[in-house]
Order: sequence, then C-alpha cells, then structure tokens
Amino acid sequence: MTPGTAAESTAQFRPDPASPEAVLTGLDAEQREAASSLQGPLCILAGAGTGKTRAVTHRIAYGVRSGVYDPHRLLAVTFTARAAAEMRSRLNTLGAPGVQARTFHAAALRQLQYFWPVAVGGTMPEIIDHKVRLLAEAARRLRMTTDRAALRDLASEIEWAKVSTLTPEGYLEASAERAEPGGVDHRSFVKLYQAYEDLKLDRHLIDFEDVLLLTVGILEDDERVAAQVRQQYRHFVVDEYQDVSPLQQRLLDLWLGGREELCVVGDAAQTIYSFTGATPDYLLDFTRRHPEARVVKLIRDYRSTPQVVQLANVLLADRTREQPRLKEPAPWPDPLRLVSQREHGPRPSITQHEDDDAEAGWIAEQIAALQEAGTPLSEIAVLYRTNGQSQVFEQALSSAGISYQLRGSERFFSRAEVREAMAALRTSALVAESEDEVPKIIRDVLSSHGWHKEAPQSTGAVRERWESMSALVALADDLHAEREELTMRQFLTELEERSAAQHAPTVEGVTLASLHSAKGLEWDAVFLAGLNEGLMPITFAKTQAEVDEERRLFYVGITRARRHLYMTSARARHSGGRGTRSPSRFLRPLRRELGMEEPTRRIAPSGGRLSPNARPAKRAVTCASCGTVLTDGTEVKRRRCATCPPRYDEQLFEHLRQWRAEVSQQMEVPAFVVFTDATLEVIAERRPRTDEEFLRIPGVGPRKLEKHGAQVKEQLASYSSAKPRGHEAETVEEGHDRVQ
Repeated sequence: MTPGTAAESTAQFRPDPASPEAVLTGLDAEQREAASSLQGPLCILAGAGTGKTRAVTHRIAYGVRSGVYDPHRLLAVTFTARAAAEMRSRLNTLGAPGVQARTFHAAALRQLQYFWPVAVGGTMPEIIDHKVRLLAEAARRLRMTTDRAALRDLASEIEWAKVSTLTPEGYLEASAERAEPGGVDHRSFVKLYQAYEDLKLDRHLIDFEDVLLLTVGILEDDERVAAQVRQQYRHFVVDEYQDVSPLQQRLLDLWLGGREELCVVGDAAQTIYSFTGATPDYLLDFTRRHPEARVVKLIRDYRSTPQVVQLANVLLADRTREQPRLKEPAPWPDPLRLVSQREHGPRPSITQHEDDDAEAGWIAEQIAALQEAGTPLSEIAVLYRTNGQSQVFEQALSSAGISYQLRGSERFFSRAEVREAMAALRTSALVAESEDEVPKIIRDVLSSHGWHKEAPQSTGAVRERWESMSALVALADDLHAEREELTMRQFLTELEERSAAQHAPTVEGVTLASLHSAKGLEWDAVFLAGLNEGLMPITFAKTQAEVDEERRLFYVGITRARRHLYMTSARARHSGGRGTRSPSRFLRPLRRELGMEEPTRRIAPSGGRLSPNARPAKRAVTCASCGTVLTDGTEVKRRRCATCPPRYDEQLFEHLRQWRAEVSQQMEVPAFVVFTDATLEVIAERRPRTDEEFLRIPGVGPRKLEKHGAQVKEQLASYSSAKPRGHEAETVEEGHDRVQ
C-alpha cells in the first residue's frame, strides 16, 4: 500500500483536477485530516517515513485552492535550504506557486535587509561566513593560546549561547553543567565571547545568529515594523519543529503576534541537534501553549519494510535508565509506534568483524552484491557516528572499484563540470531553437561536452565528471515525469533555485555520511557502521539525556533504510589488534528481536592464551535433525536447518497462525509484531505451560509474555483438548540441544 492508493474510500469519487478536493486525492486518512485542517493551531506528529512533507504541502495547496490562504501571505519555515527548495518545488507541482518557503535565517535576513534603513538607519553590517578568524584575533588580544580545532569548538559554543539567548553576562550561570568548550574554562570563555562581540561591533560585522537576534530586536522595539510583518504573513507552517531553539521560537512568537494561525510538524524521537540549542520542548508543550490545538498523528510508514520499522520501534521502546550513575530525570515522551505499509523485505543483518578494515571490506562486498542484484549505487549509503570514520570506507570502496560521494564535501553546484554544463545549457542554440522535450535537449547539449549514455570504466576525475552530468540528465527526466509540459526555461529556473539552495540532484555513487548529516534522506540500502560502545553511544555521552539523544540518532539511522538494513561493528581498531571493543548496547534489543545470541568476546594476550577474565564461549547451536552448526538467526531460533523437515505439529502451528492473524488485526499491526513464524514454530514444538518455559523460547520476552502469554496458553490448551495426545509432535527440551 502506498500513499497514492491509501484512500480507497474515495476511489469512486474523482473530483475535478482543478478543484480544491483534487489535492486531497490519494492521501491516507491521517494525512487527509492534517491537510484539510486549515484553521487554528495544528500539531502534526509525524514519524519517520510517514509522508509529513506530502501532508504539509497538500495542506498548503488545498488552502490556496480553496481561497483560505493567500499564497503570498503564508510563510513556511524549515531548517535547511534543501528542504525549503524541495517544498517550493512540490508546491509548484501542486499548483500553489508564490508561497514563501524559507529557513528561519533566510526569512529573518530578508526582513532585516528590508527594515534596516527605517528601523536602524545607515548601511547594514556585513555578514561573516565563519567565526574562526575573528575568534583567533580575539584570543590573541586576550593572550589565550588556542589551535584551530579548539577555535571551532569555541565558535560552536558561541552559537549555542546565542540561540539560547544568552549574552556573555548571562552565560556563566547557564553553563554550570556544560563541559568546558575547547579546553577553556567558563570564565575565560566569557571574556573571549565578549571580545569577539566587541570586534564585530568595531568592524561593523554580524554573524548568522545576529541575523535572528537583530530581527527579534527590531520586531520587539518597533511596533510599526512588527505590524507590517504581521500584515504580510497571516499563516505560518514550521517543519521539523522538534529542532527549534529558544531564539527561533522567540522570533516565531513575534511573527505570530498572539495569533494562532500556526501549523507545526515534528517528531520528538528525531531530536538529534540538542548540542546546537535545539529542543523538543516547544513541540511537546504545544497543546499547553495552544489549548485549542488539534493534534494529528502520522504513523503509517511508507518508506521502510515491516522488518526495518519493527527494529526502529523496538529500539525506542527499549529505552531504559542506561547506567546507575545517570541520576537526573530525563523526559522521554511516548514515541510514535510506526506501522509499515510496505511489503515484507529481507531480514536486517547484525554482524561483528575482527577489525575496522575487515568491517569495511565486508561492507564493500555486500555493496558489490547489491549492485549486481540491481540496486543502484546512488540508493546505497554507509552511515557512521563521526566524520573521522569515513577514511576506512573510502579506502575499501576505492579498492573494490565502487564509486562513492562524501556528503558534506565539495558542493555539487560548485563543481567545475556542473558550472560548465549549466553555462552550456543557458547559451546553446539547441535550447533556443529545438522543439524537442527537455530531457532530449539536455542529452544533446551535454553530449557535446563529453557526456555519454554509457558510464566510463575508469574511476577518479573522469568518472566523477560523468556522474555529475548524469545527475543533471536524471533531474531532467524526473522533472519531466512530474510536469509533462516542462519547458527549458522552467528547467533552467529550477536549476538556478537548486543552485542557490545547494539542493543537489542524485549523483551515482554510494553515499558516505555521518548520521547527523543523513537526517531527512533515505536510501534502498543502508549500512550503519562502527556500532561499538564509545561510538554509539559516543564516549562523551555521560548523562541520561545525552545517552537518550544517541539512541534517537541511531533511530534516525535505522529509519533511513527503505529495504536493506545492515548493522556492523568491529572487535578491534586495527588488524591484529586486541579485540577489546564491545558492540553497542543499543544492539541488544535488536538481537533479541531477530532471535540472535549475543556475540562472545575472547580477549587473547600476546602469548595467544585466553585471559583468565575472558567470557567462556557460548555453545554452538546445531540442527537437531542433521547436526549442522547453525549461524542464521532464524535457523538458530528454530533449532533446525531450513532444508530439514519441521519437528512440530503443523496443524497446531496453523492454529497458532490463525490466532495471530486475529490478534494482529485487532491491534492493527503486522502479524510478525505479535510473534514471528519462527517463534510460533518453537511454541508449537515445545508447547510451554509455565511462564518460565515461555521465556526460554527465543523471541518471547517479558513484554510479549505479559501481552500474549495467557492467550497462547489458552490456544494450546484448547488445541490439546480437541486432539488426542498421541498425535502430538515430539517435544525437544532446551537442555537436549545438541552442541559442538
């Protein structure tokens, strides 16, 4: 099921394509409720992959078509230029051009530039791109010794202070629980912060945070300016509302001026930027701040398979107090429990490797196999916790001859070949004279600049140039599919807008990216690599709140995958190193869900003998029929090879499957969420009678026992009473498993 076919109840009704109702066609029930709620405060709680951008853009388009919204008086705010550009593109496709979709900074900057001559007078200060140079000068004036890495940390701390609306005077008290930035104590940092501000003032400069602060100041101090802004914008939409900072919320409140024509969209479970000052508090407190607010929950996941969605749900549901020393209460709102709308896919994989090189080499092998099976490289990503982890994956992919792109490296529209191609498209005579469709024109023009239909066999710069131009060709195909009447002028306008917003088209190659930079993106296949303690969660996550954020970051990583999900870790950093690293604690509930045993850790000293404190290796599980050692998680759970005949009562198994179908329908969840087939097979084989016997079955934990245990016992009892005991399958007790 997809969003385009979800609203089956409207199948008999085909509205006029030009009517407002036509915009709502194809939305599911919750998306339709959100899109048709045009007045008053609205809070859309949208889980990963649930179509929040679709719901929001259709809401705006529906409001414009029905005359409730003036497109020029609605401001849609998001957090990245890329997301804003995508929203504008979708609104154009839906027939709602003219709507302002901008980031907080872009919207504030336009207002600041417009009102500066009237509200302040004189020439507006120049905006500095980076703080480091000015901070270095401020540090020298204070005779402070800092290196470039420390300066970056100090710049980040200034940004946090500003978005938290803290002046140098107010920073000291508010930072008592924060780590010392860049190795500088808090009192020295306050002096540096003030010196930096003084330098900016002397040189008539401002930074990006000042854009928000100055806009807030003008709106607070000048009622005429505030009234003009509120007259201009009557309705507001804020995407990714869980990421707003106190400063951004203050600006939003000034824009609203006490009005309640506000729609916010967010998911507290995807709050991963707290270190920048973002907080989910405003999302969580929305109904308290706006008692009349309507709340709509989007939980139908159209992105990922049931297997991927279930692991994401399990990860969030398993949240506990991570360590005894984490004492402070940390808010953890009930997460949205997603329900996949896609067909079943392959089983997610959790693997552990000897060292980082072995892990990266294995990932490269799997990527080659995926490509061979038909998955494009552009639909594969390797995600990791820190940027410093990328090198080993770059090396492995290069050695395997697999193209890749580093997210966050050179910007697509800054590449020489892209600038050359765009210039050629603007000036080519073909553009002016041809009546061909846009995709053919693009191919003809770029062919004269070295593009060919077939990819070059070589790697390096030649391949990168081809991939860049192929991305433009693919973009032309995509836009033409959306708008059949697409003109060359419209395509060039789209390119200019994307260039300004750095909204790059897809490049053919595996994406290497940090988990933070992957937010908002998705791929068919995702490898979550380096899942070791110290990296996930990161070493400096000490408090409960910090560990919780690491869990949410891992959740974001899982929900990037549409179909294939691989999670990997390595015992040692270097080949031949001591395998002292442990897999991430976050993998434990996922292993249990997949029916996998915890990996053993055998620490060998240089002499090769096991350390006295090493854990004893767990016994290998073998097939009860043929004796083969089992490695697949599902086979381990069943205690038999996939090719060996079942050892359970097949009629009882079908009886339990029928019961499971009824329960899953009542709970409105996929059947495997109740129990997997493998778990039902073991239940049918062992026929547990007590809670202890139930808990010894792989796939049955305390929560599932509490939720379904009594019903399963009833089903087993009713089946036994209806069938003679002589027909029961032989029960193999846990202690009789054959081991090697």
